[in-house]
Amino acid sequence: METELSKKLGVEHAIFGFTPFPAVAAAITRAGGFGVLGAVRYTAPGDLARDLDWMQEHTDGKPYGLDVVMPARKVEGVTEADVEAMIPDGHRQFVRDTLAEHGVPELAEGEASGWRITGWMEDVARTQLDVAFDYPIRLLANALGSPPADVIRRAHDQGVLVAALAGSARHARHHADAGIDIVVAQGYEAGGHTGEIASMVLVPDVVDAVGPLPVLAAGGIGSGEQIAAGLALGAQGVWLGSIWLTTEEADLHSPALTRKLLAAGSGDTVRSRALTGKPARQLRTEWTDAWDDPSGPGALPMPLQGLLVAEALSRIQKYETGALLGTPVGQIVGRMTSERSVRAVFDDLTRGFERAVDRINRIAGRSAS
Repeated sequence: METELSKKLGVEHAIFGFTPFPAVAAAITRAGGFGVLGAVRYTAPGDLARDLDWMQEHTDGKPYGLDVVMPARKVEGVTEADVEAMIPDGHRQFVRDTLAEHGVPELAEGEASGWRITGWMEDVARTQLDVAFDYPIRLLANALGSPPADVIRRAHDQGVLVAALAGSARHARHHADAGIDIVVAQGYEAGGHTGEIASMVLVPDVVDAVGPLPVLAAGGIGSGEQIAAGLALGAQGVWLGSIWLTTEEADLHSPALTRKLLAAGSGDTVRSRALTGKPARQLRTEWTDAWDDPSGPGALPMPLQGLLVAEALSRIQKYETGALLGTPVGQIVGRMTSERSVRAVFDDLTRGFERAVDRINRIAGRSAS
């Protein structure tokens, strides 16, 4: 499953695996793909350095990358406390009422409320990069579009390729103009923040818009046959995220959530603003229903919503409140039916790819004759 891009990066298979879990990212790299560690949850530089140290020890010298959430434009002088002060009291009460309705206990006194979405702030992302560039990362991906110009230059000076996610051909052209090296064309089916165009339409549009810049297909890909489809549409690889959530190496900290993912079908996700304030595909739950209900206050814009619900989500996950328990995940969740190792998932992907290629070759052979 080699392409020009995978050869350039020195990987056997053109499968780029995004994950917030170091053990999963390292296993993807060891299996012959390209593991990409999500950095947004790291607010302390030392924690990121610790996990990158671990990655170095468990990737057998093979390449890996980092994904950050960095805005292209900096908002000067705005602190997290300033943002917190913008959250209306009515929205805070709505959170309290929803948790009370479902009997979600409070956190113990002094207990940390878990991850807060502060990685969107440029200052936080820059501290992540200060750490990351001390390691031999080969790729820097940005989930909020093109990084600032000085970050792109810094990455290139260190021989690091830069990727950016795009939900339309217009976004992709903007990335190309900004000097990025790889466009991730992420379709409507994908987990997390997505646009409104399905992958089958989006990928060839982006390939045509930015060629010969390499494009990775993302969204609705969880089998080797779907990888083959993405490459047939002109992509030089695929960007997979959801499929790794139920692997044995993943650390969701919630058996109940894993069970919900394994039981879910492709129609059990929703594109909702409940998590971050931007449309993000996730499991549909009574939590997303509450925020999407027209009779409610509605989600706040990013980053207010993420800060508002951070503690609530920590409580929901800690106490495994089934009706509210969810996570970002794509429509491919319907194919995630058992816990398997990353290696087993990889083997299944490569076998499916080979079957698809053989099938197309037989069709092409009959057509030629």
